[in-house]
Amino acid sequence: MTTVSYPLRIDERIMPLVDLKAKDEYTDKSTALRKLLYKGVEDYLLELYAEGRLSIGRVAEMLNKSIYDVRVLIQAKGIKIMHSEEIYKKSRETAKKLFS
Repeated sequence: MTTVSYPLRIDERIMPLVDLKAKDEYTDKSTALRKLLYKGVEDYLLELYAEGRLSIGRVAEMLNKSIYDVRVLIQAKGIKIMHSEEIYKKSRETAKKLFS
């Protein structure tokens, strides 16, 4: 994973939450901020998936997670998992190859 340094202004009302997260997780403020940012990105990607704007595979790629892990996230959020006829056929073919 490649990282990028970026200047950022943060509303001072958010900083007590960052302090609390850092304290709760025994980490520094920068790590707490990164985790909060990642959580926001995760939520946004799931929203894009729910709108049909991203595939589950693309969401998994962007979150550096498996498709299974993303499916778990989607179900936890109560988002309907989309299926297309083509995806269904391909998955059946793959399953036949794996289990025959």
